[in-house]
This record gives sequence, C-alpha cells and structure tokens, in this order.
Amino acid sequence: MNLEGLEMVAVLVVLALFVKVLEQFGLFEPVSLEDSVEDEFELSTVCHRPEGLEQLQEQTKFTRKELQVLYRGFKNECPSGIVNEENFKQIYSQFFPQGDSSTYATFLFNAFDTNHDGSVNFEDFVAGLSVILRGTIDDRLNWAFNLYDLNKDGCITKEVCKATEELKGEMLDIMKSIYDMMGKYTYPALREEAPREHVESFFQKMDRNKDGVVTIEEFIESCQKDENIMRSMQLFDNVI
Repeated sequence: MNLEGLEMVAVLVVLALFVKVLEQFGLFEPVSLEDSVEDEFELSTVCHRPEGLEQLQEQTKFTRKELQVLYRGFKNECPSGIVNEENFKQIYSQFFPQGDSSTYATFLFNAFDTNHDGSVNFEDFVAGLSVILRGTIDDRLNWAFNLYDLNKDGCITKEVCKATEELKGEMLDIMKSIYDMMGKYTYPALREEAPREHVESFFQKMDRNKDGVVTIEEFIESCQKDENIMRSMQLFDNVI
C-alpha cells in the first residue's frame, strides 16, 4: 500500500475494508428457496432471535431476499446470533496477518454497537450496512464521521501536549491503528513520524476554520470535494 495521501485513507479504509468483511460473511452467495425456509427456521432457534424480516425490511433499505442473504452469512460466522468485540477482532485479523488490526477493529465494532452493550446482533449489523451500502452520500459520510469521532463529542480532535509538544488526539489514534493494521504491507516503509505527518495533512484539508477540530460539516464538505472518496462510495451501490 502506497502511503501517499494516507490522510484520506482514514475516510476510504472503512468502505474498502467492508468488501472483505462482506466476503468473509459470505454475502455474495445466492439464496435458494431451501435456504429461505432454513433462514426462517433459524430465526427462531438461535440464542438471539432477531426481529422479523418484515420489520427489518421497514427499518432498512434491504429487500426481504437481501436480508435473507445477509442473515445467512451472519449466522454462518455467528451461530449464536451475536458477535462480541473479540469475535469481531478475530474475523478482521484474517485479512491482515502481517499487521495488528485489533485497534481498528475495535473502532469499527464500536460504530456498529450503537447501544454500547458490548455486542453486535443481526439488527445492529444490517442497520449499519444499510447506511453504508444503501444510504445517501451524506448518510455514509455521517456514519464514517461517527466511526472516527471516538469519544462521540461531535468533532474529530487534534491535540498538542504543551509540555512535550507531542501530538495526540482521536485522529492520531485512527492513523496509528491504520498503520498498525497494514503492517509490513506499507510502502514505502513506515517511518515513526509518518502518522503524525498525515494527521497534520488531514487537518490542513478538513479543518477549514483552523480551530483544531473537524466538525461534521467540515468533514462532509471536504469529502464531497474529494473525487477519490466520492468514487469509492459509488463502488458499494451494487455490492448485494
């Protein structure tokens, strides 16, 4: 992976990696009539019984058949009907054997765990996917912003320690997690100061009023002006 322009990878990576997650969950497999009947039966036998397909159809932008495909993949990976953070990390680690994806997987897990109960059920899963795969551009950017707003205070921060002048904050945590995840696949080789440099570049582009934080409005406006980000989002329009 070329690290040039990694300041935008923080936005792109959540979308690009979801292709891998969807493949892992087997979401590209066709659903037969037999599968549909089996899925209906399984809905009543797992430890966590999700809401009926009709209700989920109303709450998301998926059809009944698409929900059956999603559920089949979900229960293959999570027979109990619930995935916890450790399970989620294990699934993600398969894609990055040369790196450490655990921190980034935690950030992503927390974005799906909207009620903060330490688990993601099928309803949580399809609610997030509905936004990512079927939402408007603004919907998807709002979801990505929420992912990176780690403390959920409505902005992405960059802080500098007065005593040491060391950079810290949410965006640095995110960048470090991406570098850790890519491991030795990064090219050119990772320099220790690279994550900090890309945080500075990110804020130069997105912090339009230069107040040291990126608001949701600044984030969406900047992303909408970036052709690469806009193109990447269109790739998910026909995933399932």
